[in-house]
This record gives sequence, C-alpha cells and structure tokens, in this order.
Amino acid sequence: MILYNERNSIVAILKQFYRMKHTLKFIWVGLFCCLCHLTVEAQTRNRQYEEYIHKYKDLAIDEMRRYRIPASITLAQGLLESGAGKSTLARKSNNHFGIKCGGDWTGRTVRHDDDARNECFRAYKHPRESYEDHSKFLKGRSRYASLFKLKITDYKGWAHGLKKAGYATDPRYAYRLIDIIELYGLHKYDTKDGIKWMKEFPNPHQPYLANDLLYIVVRPGDTLKKLSKEFDISQRKLRKYNDLYKGYVLKPGDIIYLDKKHRRADKEHIVHVVRGGESMYSISQKYGIRLKNLYKMNKMKPEDPSPKVGDILRLR
Repeated sequence: MILYNERNSIVAILKQFYRMKHTLKFIWVGLFCCLCHLTVEAQTRNRQYEEYIHKYKDLAIDEMRRYRIPASITLAQGLLESGAGKSTLARKSNNHFGIKCGGDWTGRTVRHDDDARNECFRAYKHPRESYEDHSKFLKGRSRYASLFKLKITDYKGWAHGLKKAGYATDPRYAYRLIDIIELYGLHKYDTKDGIKWMKEFPNPHQPYLANDLLYIVVRPGDTLKKLSKEFDISQRKLRKYNDLYKGYVLKPGDIIYLDKKHRRADKEHIVHVVRGGESMYSISQKYGIRLKNLYKMNKMKPEDPSPKVGDILRLR
C-alpha cells in the first residue's frame, strides 16, 4: 500500500514528466519550422539572381544617380525581364529590359517572338547601353512622369506605378518586382546611395532629354565643380561634352549635357532658321549637336562670321 505522501510525490513526478514531454515537443516543432524556413529560403534565393545583382548593381546605382530611378527597381526589372541575364535577348543582344524597337529607335535591332511572332527588339553592344536606354525610355515618356515625383526609396510606389502606366501586361508585375526587391534586399542600394545622395543634394537638378541626350539647365550659383559632384562626371568630360573652354563660367539658363553630343540632330529637326541673339554654339546646344559637326555640315569654320538672322542651317 502506497502512503499518501509517496503517492503525491509520484503524481508530482508524472506531472513534471508530462510538462517536459510537451516542452520537448514544442522545441522539436520549433526546430522543424526553422529548418523548413531555411530550406525554403535556400530554395527561393536563386544563385544566378545573386550573381546578376553583384555584376550589375553598380550600373543600376549609376543610373539612379543620373536619372533618379531607384536602383532596386532597375535591378528587379533587369532580373525579371532578362531571366537574370540568361534570356536570348540578354545573351545575344544585351537587351536586359525587353524594350521593343518603337518608332523612334534608330539603333541595331533583332527579331524575337514575344506577344507576337518575330517582333522587333532593340539590340546593344554592351549591357551598359541597355541600362542607360532603360532609364531614357522611362524618363522620356510622359506616362511615367508621375513616378519621378516619388521618393527615391519608394520602390513599392514605383513598382505599382510602372504596372499602372502599362510597362507590362502581367497583372502581378508590380508584386513580382516587390517580391524580388524584398527577397534579395535590393532596397539597400536605394538607402545606401540614394539617401546619402539626396541629403548631399536636397534640391537636385531636373534632368531633361533632347536628341536622346540627358541635360540640365544651369541655375544661379551652379559651377562645373558642383555639377561634377552631383552627377559624378568629371569637369573635363563636362567641358568636352559641351564644347566649353577651360575657365568658362556657367550662366543661369545654360544647357549642360551629361552625355557626349551627337554628330547631327534627330529626324524631327532637319534645318534651323537663325533667330536674333543665336550663335552657332547656342544652336549646337539646343539640338545636342557637336559644334564642329554643325560647322562641317554647313561648310563653315569657327573663324567665319556668325550666321545672320534668317539664315538656314542644316542640322542633319
């Protein structure tokens, strides 16, 4: 016969064992969940995606600084559209964003099946050209204008804005971009360089496009040194791009190109009728033409008299 105190002791031991059994059960369940999470994470994070990010993140950050498009958005679109650089368009034509030819494209082209058979797509010599053309594509179309009013860190706003503006037909396009950005932590590139840049330049210049070239309009107090720092372009290149002599002092209203000017104007501008106050230089800046090419097209030399009002100059 078990005494009363001994019986209570046995009951207490059994209760303690029961509690330990359930505690161990919860521990095992917790460990199982953690292992499952790690397994899913390992399966979800694609090594090819990570390699693509490492390879092209600097390009995306450069484009962000020049065009104010979040680097996270550019990278996510590049990953999605090019299959991490493995698509036929990306491998053979360096087209990482699936941009089709369009009526204004004069560069190399390639044929590829997409929404329809044998569609025309843009082709590039180097992925850098594709990244820059992607920025210009967004910057140069009015339907994307509202996106540039968003904060540089608002990748969700950009993702939904791109879908709303008709960049892609996939109904889940915005969410796919957001999933990629958050899974691979791409928003850190917006924070690291975007916020730092925005703090240093709280009132950045508004970039514009002319003749497929990026330019800004000089404001009071601007210097080549300040513009060089804001856009990460050397003063020497800025002078060269804009046919400026060393020591030139910028004036408010001057047009400063951030790219090398073209040899001729776009197809929409064949000739120019000279107006009062215009010079060969101001005309070359207006149309994004190298000054020496403007002289050459019109069989003129720098030492010749300036064109008179009413003179017609060739632009192509």
